[in-house]
Amino acid sequence: MTGHFRRNVHPPRWLDLPLRGLKYLLLGVFLWAISSMSAVAIEQFMRSPYGIIAEVKMLNFFRHIGETGFIVLGVLLVASVFVQNFWCRYLCPYGALLGLAALFSPIRIRRSPSACIDCRKCARACPSALAIDQLVSIKSAECTACLECVAVCPAEGALQLAAPGWVPKEAARVSSGALAAGIAAVLLGIIGAAKLSGHWDSPIPRSAYVEIVPRADQASHPMPGN
Repeated sequence: MTGHFRRNVHPPRWLDLPLRGLKYLLLGVFLWAISSMSAVAIEQFMRSPYGIIAEVKMLNFFRHIGETGFIVLGVLLVASVFVQNFWCRYLCPYGALLGLAALFSPIRIRRSPSACIDCRKCARACPSALAIDQLVSIKSAECTACLECVAVCPAEGALQLAAPGWVPKEAARVSSGALAAGIAAVLLGIIGAAKLSGHWDSPIPRSAYVEIVPRADQASHPMPGN
């Protein structure tokens, strides 16, 4: 979500950095919870009554939202009006995982110092407040490859999403369309492989969902181990 009147409000650095660490802390908690369970325990959890109706419980959280949930969502909404991508920037553990994975990607935002005119429009447009105008290769877990910096750059060839060895206006440049097509191909390839190998469909029979889902809001499905 864009900031107030399409302008980014950047919290002071002493507040911004600790807040950014929250999503990595949440990611660490989730990874710890998963790593502490054996493969057998994870399978049992997924097959348990709680695991079957967990997503339905999440849906019902929004369908029958309470006062606390309404206040939390309201705070996030208001914060997102003033600070661009507030949730993704500070609280999303999935965003933290993607950011860490992106550190190993060969394709990233790259700046050509010779073509750059030092206008700093890229740095001001960056929702993560990265000093793009001072870097040659944007290697940061906070970079989401939103391409807002590329979009506002007035100097042709100064800023591009590119592979290693990029030279302005040459073949190493990666267009946003090609990147989107590549991501779609990877996603469809994974889904196709899962379908062909028999790992796509759930092993839980439909009869189990028919029996348990209508009673999702009842307190008879505690988390395993409780």
